[in-house]
Amino acid sequence: MADWFRKIADVFSPLTKFLGTDIAIDLGTANTLIYVRGEGILVNEPSFVAIDRETGKVQAVGREAKNMWGRAPENIEVVRPINDGVVDNYDAALLMLRDFLSRVSGRIKLVKSRMVICVPSRITQVEKRAVIDLGMECGAREVFLLDEPMAAAIGCELPVNEPKGCMVVDIGGGTTDVAIISMGGIACKDSVRVAGYEMDEAIKNHVRDKYQLRIGVLEAERIKIEIGSAVPGEKRSTVVTGTDLAKGTPKEVELVSDEIREAIAEPLNAIIDVVRRVLDNASPELVSDVARTGIMLTGGGSLLRGLDRAMEQKLMVKVNLAQEPLLSVVMGAGRALENFEEYRRAFIA
Repeated sequence: MADWFRKIADVFSPLTKFLGTDIAIDLGTANTLIYVRGEGILVNEPSFVAIDRETGKVQAVGREAKNMWGRAPENIEVVRPINDGVVDNYDAALLMLRDFLSRVSGRIKLVKSRMVICVPSRITQVEKRAVIDLGMECGAREVFLLDEPMAAAIGCELPVNEPKGCMVVDIGGGTTDVAIISMGGIACKDSVRVAGYEMDEAIKNHVRDKYQLRIGVLEAERIKIEIGSAVPGEKRSTVVTGTDLAKGTPKEVELVSDEIREAIAEPLNAIIDVVRRVLDNASPELVSDVARTGIMLTGGGSLLRGLDRAMEQKLMVKVNLAQEPLLSVVMGAGRALENFEEYRRAFIA
């Protein structure tokens, strides 16, 4: 009998990897990351999906779909289902998330998973409901929500459960979330729907207004990554190709880092203003804690050159850049999932 049980166990052992596996998801405007308990990050893809307008079938998801942005034929619609950190197109978001999850678990759904999904700190009840429904439709046994700044703080290994304030600024693609965390909960928070994509739009508008040149979002993003900065420094330049608005023909211009810094000044000021608001609204004791430990800067938007120095100069508080800004949120959600009881107070649903 014992041999029989061992044989059965050997047959099913390859399946046990995904039976009831808990999953943490950073459902971001720019990228979606999936952390599987005991495995780590298994999915890190742009939040894009390409759908056939006639059949409704998915043509591409993630990086492949992003590469189709602005290039797809008329019958293919490329969409970003997550906007400003919340579900903007529910059906497309469901198709996208199901595809990502299938890469993790294949077709094995013998036991439903517990799922943690990270959300912006100023999400509405309706938006929360949409995220929970999304997780349940993807097969979750139960869905917990976690504030993105809380997840980022846990991912950066800040002492969130201690009676001491620690401050996180998470700059994503669509939103910037700011929070001061103490004793396992958020003591003070605020957010603004200004982040990486608003910088891209500012660059697009600058090129249009100054050079009468129309460029796409992906080209603006490339410019930001290559020569964008928040403080004066090394002179950088890049050549951009777009459509001449007067002639309707291709045109090239050279851009330099100084003009891009000026172009993105408005969204950067909006981000710094929301950090200042949180400090203004916090208790003197929390502000004192932050002054001693500094501000933790994370998220893809934090990778802009010199942003930490620009914030330090304007806020007069030390700013530390996370070691892995793009992964902090999902790593924190995964850590909270694996130590559920320790971080139980952090979950908001």
